[in-house]
Amino acid sequence: MLQKDFEVFDPRMRDCVLGNVHVEKIASGLRWAEGPVWFGDARCLLWSDIPNDRIMRWLESGHVDVFRQPANHTNGHTRDRQGRLVSCEHGGRRVSRTEPDGSLTILADRYRGMRLNSPNDVVVKSDGSVWFSDPPYGIMSDYEGHRSESEIGSANVYRIDPASGEVDCVADDYDKPNGLAFSPDESLLYVADTGASHNPDGAHHIRVHQVIDGRRLGPGRVFAEISPGLADGFRLDEAGFVWTSAADGVHVIAPDGTLVGKVRIPEVVSNLAFGGANRNRLFITATTSVYAVYVARRGAQT
Repeated sequence: MLQKDFEVFDPRMRDCVLGNVHVEKIASGLRWAEGPVWFGDARCLLWSDIPNDRIMRWLESGHVDVFRQPANHTNGHTRDRQGRLVSCEHGGRRVSRTEPDGSLTILADRYRGMRLNSPNDVVVKSDGSVWFSDPPYGIMSDYEGHRSESEIGSANVYRIDPASGEVDCVADDYDKPNGLAFSPDESLLYVADTGASHNPDGAHHIRVHQVIDGRRLGPGRVFAEISPGLADGFRLDEAGFVWTSAADGVHVIAPDGTLVGKVRIPEVVSNLAFGGANRNRLFITATTSVYAVYVARRGAQT
């Protein structure tokens, strides 16, 4: 029998979670936790504490420390196919890569000569291309970045070519594009629109696009509305189920868009990542804390 940390709305949820586990708080004392990424070779989790301008680290021993500070108000992170950390920087208004020697390489900071807004979340495709969202959150105040006017005048989704480094806009019809993730076969790209963060009537959904020729996106359609809260960040499991942030925990959504269940979290969830030795441990950043729970699904290998 599933216990109190889970809600089941559809029988498919029972194949996603385990009945004899519980949600654990593994870190606290944060101001706004975001952007978790798992490093299996180092057996650690990294995540951003954006207002405190630092990247934090949790080791499997339970030890928590500061990985980098200052950190240019980083938000979302991922790893590329060479295992390097790729980060969205609100403060630097750029996407950067941490090299093995600790140095930083700027992957993108401009589009057509104009400064980016404040890159938010990022994913790397198997061909090495880097896809990221660029809403204005980091330039709207001095709390999670530096207040400034947008040079581009819109909030878009971009692709960085792995060979040329060219930055192309792949979606320009979002209010505030946020989390993004590929389907397991990379034929689809899911993108959140969190326009409701500053407009009660704004978007609070995930859209899905066909990926065309590996480098362009078809028109987006609404995949799922998120309520309460927003799909700030999300990941997919190997079966194509979307595990997304929300105000009351993690919502689990089947490939057909049905909300099948929830993982209850006592704080507003910002993002999540699969990790652990078998990619079956869900790490959840939620406002002031980080939580973890073992699940019955493995995260997609992205």
